[in-house]
Amino acid sequence: MRKVIVNSTPLIILSNAENLSILKSVYKEITIPQAVFEEVTAKNDTACSELKKNLDWIHINKISDESSKRMYQAKLHAGEVEVMILAQEQKADLVILDDNAAKKTAKFLNLTVTGTLGVLLKAKSLGIIQSVKPIADKIRENGFFITEEIYNLVLKQANE
Repeated sequence: MRKVIVNSTPLIILSNAENLSILKSVYKEITIPQAVFEEVTAKNDTACSELKKNLDWIHINKISDESSKRMYQAKLHAGEVEVMILAQEQKADLVILDDNAAKKTAKFLNLTVTGTLGVLLKAKSLGIIQSVKPIADKIRENGFFITEEIYNLVLKQANE
């Protein structure tokens, strides 16, 4: 089974769009670092309740080396930092991040990276969802910024 480490933004975005289960359908199970769990559950909102309801396939792990955090914290949030460290510690197959600085850092560390929209494209290619557009539209309506260029590129890749 693939080791997939996920940051808070994809969890929040998919929960708010009522599509957190896509992660389970595509990857069977995922891992989040402790900092991501704390970030998502800090507010008693939709993402918090969805995360807590799905702890049978969402696993929470602590990073082994807390001192590693100091190397990353200049540009990244705690959750993103722990995603990188945990991915390296567990030799993850994939990290799911949406922040551009975090994605660049992950790629620099030779981690395989995708974002929420990449997950949607994968779900469509596997026949898990019929269309990317309604979910992408809902994500945008919920306040997640997707440039027009990226939006159109994703829909083109999805043949929509």
